[in-house]
Parts: sequence; structure tokens; C-alpha cells
Amino acid sequence: MSRPPPPSSDSSDDPAGGGRRSRSGNPVPKADVAAMFDQIAPVYDRMNTLMTLGRDGRWRRIAVDATRLSPGDAVIDVACGTGKLAGALAERVGPFGRVLAVDLAPGMIAEARQQNPDLVQLEFTVADALALPVTDGAFDAATIAFGLRNLPDFEAAFRELARVVRPGGWVVCLELSVPRPRVWGRVYHGVFQRSAPLLGSLFGRRQAYSYLPRSLEGFPNPDELVRTMIRAGLVEVSYRRLAFGAVALHRGRVPRR
Repeated sequence: MSRPPPPSSDSSDDPAGGGRRSRSGNPVPKADVAAMFDQIAPVYDRMNTLMTLGRDGRWRRIAVDATRLSPGDAVIDVACGTGKLAGALAERVGPFGRVLAVDLAPGMIAEARQQNPDLVQLEFTVADALALPVTDGAFDAATIAFGLRNLPDFEAAFRELARVVRPGGWVVCLELSVPRPRVWGRVYHGVFQRSAPLLGSLFGRRQAYSYLPRSLEGFPNPDELVRTMIRAGLVEVSYRRLAFGAVALHRGRVPRR
């Protein structure tokens, strides 16, 4: 994982090329976002497999490696969805470690509990990513995968993740991005806008999966997200692009006192 290159002259990864400023958070109310994810919880994993051509498992493994966790460590996974990343983290920390996985959507938490019944080190609970019900410095690392762009304030989310991680621990974010150069970004975004609702309609969830491409519009590009993480108090921030730039993995360290 390398340091980010100097920021480009573009202010965002806006595929339309209109020079629009990146947004600082998701404008959709939290209650509406949670209700939408409740609706898609039963088909979420199958849709992810279809939309990523099965590559999402590899991305999660890379995210787990980025945490630098060891057996016996404690980690929190925020916006955990159906618990795929949380399960991989649980395998990394082992039965003497601890994984707390939280999501605002009760339907996602119910699905996650059903899929992960036997890992004693793994706990799922409904909680707000911007007000985590844990004490300062309680974990060795924190992760969020494909959930940041759904939150109302990106910088506040990173600040809260940093709050619950001990000094020297890592905050890891896996999120969708828009490939470069701009021409390829426009092609990718156009395909995503059409394919996500189409695939969603196969499971009777067309409206919900029309939201996902829109959630990427105006989302900060990787360099901007680095600056957001730094403003939130993280240091040694870096990122790497995955899937030809369609996914970005960011990592930052909580400063040592």
C-alpha cells in the first residue's frame, strides 16, 4: 500500500465531468437508508457476487490483511451488512479475540447472525456508525466496507472510527470508487447505472439497486478521502486501487500518544 500521488486538478471523481464538488456525506436520511438495506438483506450476498463477478471475497481478504491484526486482538466492523468481512476478521483474531460488528439496519444484523451462528468471538448489534456504543480505544483496529458512502458525514465517521481504536491501531476503509482515466470512469459509471437496477430486478429489488449507483455520484475520490481521513485525525494515511480502480482500500493509523 503506497502513499497517494499528488491530488489531481479535478475536485471529484464525478464521471459526468461537470466539475461538481464532492459531497461530505450522504444526503439520504439515515432511516431511509436503513429501511432500504433491510429490504435487500435477503438477496444482498447473491447480488454482491453477481455485481463483482465473485471478486468481493478477495477484496475482503486484502482489507483483513490491512488491519495488521493478530490472534487475540479486538476489532470493530462498522456497517457490517450480512457479516462477510466480520466473519473473515473473526477467523483472523481467533477464538480468544473479539469482533464487534454493527449496522444500522436490523434486517442486515438478523441476516448476519443467521449466517454466523458458531463464532464465539463474533458479536452483532444494531448501532449508529456515528455514535458507536463503545469506549475510547477499545479496539486494535476498525473496518468499514462498502458502507461509508451511505453515511451522512464521512469525516465524522472516520473520527468515530479513530476514537474507538487504541493509539497505533489501524482504521481500514474498503469502498467503491470511479476508475481513471475520466473516459473509462464515464464508461464504468454508465454501465453501473444500468446493470445494478437490472440485476436488482431479478430479485424484485430494482428500486433499491437504483440507489447504489447514485450513492457513488459526488463521492470523494481516493485523494480527497485521504484528506478527509487526515482531517479526522488519522496519520500515515494511504490507499491502493483494486479492480482497475472500481474499488479503493484506504488505511490510516490512530496517532500514538
